[in-house]
Amino acid sequence: MNHSKELTDLLGSIVEKNHLAGVSACIMGPEGMLYEFNAGFIDKDESRVPDHDTMFGIASMSKSITALCTCILAVEGRLSLEDPVVKFFPQFRVPGEPRESVTVRHLAMHTAGIPPMEPLEWSIVMNTPGRGDADYEKTLRASTPNKMETIEEVIDYIANCPYPNTGMPGQNLSYSNEGYAILSYIVDQAAGMPLEQFMHERVFAPLGMTRSILDNGHLAAQALSGGNMTSLFEMEDGKRTCDDGWSVLPPFRGCAMVKSTSKDMATYYRMLSAYGMHEGKQVIPREAVDLLLGSAHPVRPFQTMCMGINKRAFRGHVLCEHAGGLHGVSTKGGLVLGEGIGMAVLCNRGDEDMDPLLFAMYNAVLDLPLETSHDWFEAVSYPFSDFEMLTGRYICHEGIPSHFTLTFENDTPVGHHDETQTSLIYCGGTRFRSVKENGSLYSRIEFLISGGKAWGVRCGTRIYHRESD
Repeated sequence: MNHSKELTDLLGSIVEKNHLAGVSACIMGPEGMLYEFNAGFIDKDESRVPDHDTMFGIASMSKSITALCTCILAVEGRLSLEDPVVKFFPQFRVPGEPRESVTVRHLAMHTAGIPPMEPLEWSIVMNTPGRGDADYEKTLRASTPNKMETIEEVIDYIANCPYPNTGMPGQNLSYSNEGYAILSYIVDQAAGMPLEQFMHERVFAPLGMTRSILDNGHLAAQALSGGNMTSLFEMEDGKRTCDDGWSVLPPFRGCAMVKSTSKDMATYYRMLSAYGMHEGKQVIPREAVDLLLGSAHPVRPFQTMCMGINKRAFRGHVLCEHAGGLHGVSTKGGLVLGEGIGMAVLCNRGDEDMDPLLFAMYNAVLDLPLETSHDWFEAVSYPFSDFEMLTGRYICHEGIPSHFTLTFENDTPVGHHDETQTSLIYCGGTRFRSVKENGSLYSRIEFLISGGKAWGVRCGTRIYHRESD
């Protein structure tokens, strides 16, 4: 790889500038490891540097592995992606929709119509030892109807959810952790064994991912790590904190609970890039990988969701990627589809953006300048003329409610993400980059219009609904 030294210098500068705790990154190519980067520390004493075998949480990067298990079962005829969810959970329904209208495919693609809601956050604060002291955690505890420790409790909450749907099944993307919670238990039923076992036998073991495990908590992962497992870091009131309070959220197993290493995850993404091939053998059915991210999903200049992973065209290549985040976890992994290249960057501090690191890694393997932009919301040269359709206040109920408000100040549209003020850069259609005062990206947003007025705005991947005027 031509840019190894420059890439190391750039990644190191990002780690230093953002005062990150520990970072481990790896790039795997057709012939093996192309590159690795390790910096920072994994322990409270700040004395141990991570390596490519250090186990981190990967959070929502887990979703594509769960979706791949679903696709393997589909290829083997043990379920169909068109099966209605009620085949597995007769009590399931999305309010206002026919019970049979939501399918396994809709869950995997975040298009079931399930609005952003609280159960994942409730499950964390009610089931994770040591959580609940922060003000926002106390607020969540006070609002939960139960411990959200079973899939039945999640399904019951969806069926009685007081928030508007995000559209008919299959109509609109809105990221749903609850959908992936249900998908995990569908795999259990179709496979005839727990998702944890199926994932190990059909994905981790064939790929030689010996330091990867689906573990709701951390004790099994800690034992597997042989002591080479990171602690968890956060920034609170400008100070770095450290603990080993790994999130526990029982119903959300395949949604966010895999623990792995940068090498193992880069190996996994390389396999997807090669449509199931690993070291010269077809270890995952090609048809399963194609269902996951291949020909069934369009290639566009801007990011679109496949099954648990995004896809976009970039300078003659097709890139697929997904991020993850939990307490003490910030991650991102990606691949160059069809070219046998996979990569992952794992960080042990929460609420950090791994995009700059992963995008620099893409640029290195594609032999581009390392600073080449990957922003798929590109500014256009003409203005947007109908802001009156968009102005208003929008709400998301994932955890403690958050808001996006569009107003006008001095004839200029201004965004407010809760307390953060942004300016809007028009990117065509009803798409905008929402940019902070220092010029950094806060969110990519897209307004959803019906009857001459926006009924919602997608901030990132979540749909916020317009509040009543």
